[in-house]
Amino acid sequence: MDERSSNETIDLVVVEKALRAADVVEIALRARAGDKLPRWDPGAHIDLVLPVQGTGTLIRQYSLCGDPEDSFEWRVAILREPAGRGGSRYIHDHLAEGAAISARGPRNLFPLDCAHDYLFIAGGIGITPIIPMVDAVEADRLRWSLYYAGRRRARMAFVEELTSRFGERVHVIPEDECGMPDLGRILSGCTDKTAVYCCGPAPMLDAVASRCHDLGLPPPHLERFSAPQAPAGESRPVEVEFRRLGITRTVTADESILDVAEELGSEVFGSCREGICGTCETRVLEGTPDHRDSVLSDEQRADRMMICVSRATSARLVLDA
Repeated sequence: MDERSSNETIDLVVVEKALRAADVVEIALRARAGDKLPRWDPGAHIDLVLPVQGTGTLIRQYSLCGDPEDSFEWRVAILREPAGRGGSRYIHDHLAEGAAISARGPRNLFPLDCAHDYLFIAGGIGITPIIPMVDAVEADRLRWSLYYAGRRRARMAFVEELTSRFGERVHVIPEDECGMPDLGRILSGCTDKTAVYCCGPAPMLDAVASRCHDLGLPPPHLERFSAPQAPAGESRPVEVEFRRLGITRTVTADESILDVAEELGSEVFGSCREGICGTCETRVLEGTPDHRDSVLSDEQRADRMMICVSRATSARLVLDA
């Protein structure tokens, strides 16, 4: 990533919009000023700032699915979600080629690590962060395979492109033709040197994680597009010192730490407010967080937290905010 902050707003223009499958559009974005865009690596996503009429501004996260070596263009693919809050509907119905739009990022919570070989599992629109990963490991001549599942073939974006480029290493599993993926069979060839990457619906991610555990495999790398359903933890008031602001404030049980940080004028940004996008990641200087996010590793949780959802087990927190 270049020297610009991942939270800096970038002014973009839509240079291409195309239908890639039923209810899936891909848009290509370039900087309005013609400048280079920040660098990114496979697994990264951006925040699109959408001016949705009637609801104000919506911020939505979309995985980059283009070429990381292209310094001037970003590509994202968006599934229309009728039950959503309007972001995908706005992009599908109103965002046209030539339109101005803003974004923040990129940010990468799903990085591609070095491994002996790779198994990629994608469900539906979860194919988007996987495509640049496949390209990267193929360029490095590493061993890999991809299992791509979806409800219907017509709704599975990039199927023809992937199968024509990579042949039998891409296994397409439309549910209406093949039934549900057999994860036991898919994972049977993995060893402790295989890196398993999975992006898709929450039940698929949970099933892959469970099956890897049962088979004695290392934990898979997972990318969630929505927060998992978790038991509601007790939310008690906590005293929070915002060190950069020089302000200490009690965060009540019905407030988030992010809400209070924004109210006080902190430069911390918020986006998903579900603990899945990484935007509000904040360093912890003192105290013990009660982590409720879906992105930080155990190592990362030692000194940082996602303040949109996480609380504290200690009575006091000191944050670098």
